[in-house]
Amino acid sequence: MKIAIPLDEDRVSVCPVLARAPYFLFWAEGSSSIEENPAAQAQSGAGMQAAQFLVDREVTELITPRCGQNAAEVFKAAGMKIYKSENKSAEDDLAVFREGKLSELEHFHGGFHGIA
Repeated sequence: MKIAIPLDEDRVSVCPVLARAPYFLFWAEGSSSIEENPAAQAQSGAGMQAAQFLVDREVTELITPRCGQNAAEVFKAAGMKIYKSENKSAEDDLAVFREGKLSELEHFHGGFHGIA
């Protein structure tokens, strides 16, 4: 299992925007790392670029406040589960996830298409 959570600039808070999050927290088997999101400054197509980045990192579960429809389709095709973030802190979301108390994200937006 490898979990990803979009992070804000402080590298602690969950970023409300998946595709343009400055960082991603990756957690697997009790070990975590933070990587810059290469799609954060993309001129266009940030959602698809972020989605491919997470798929390439072999993420199996994503915890995020919201997600665009196109990215969600990429995640689902890769077999990734998408959970709804319910906390300000990524560590709090991980704790709730490990307790089995996060629900799957069911509503996906059409994207912001160039709106940063």
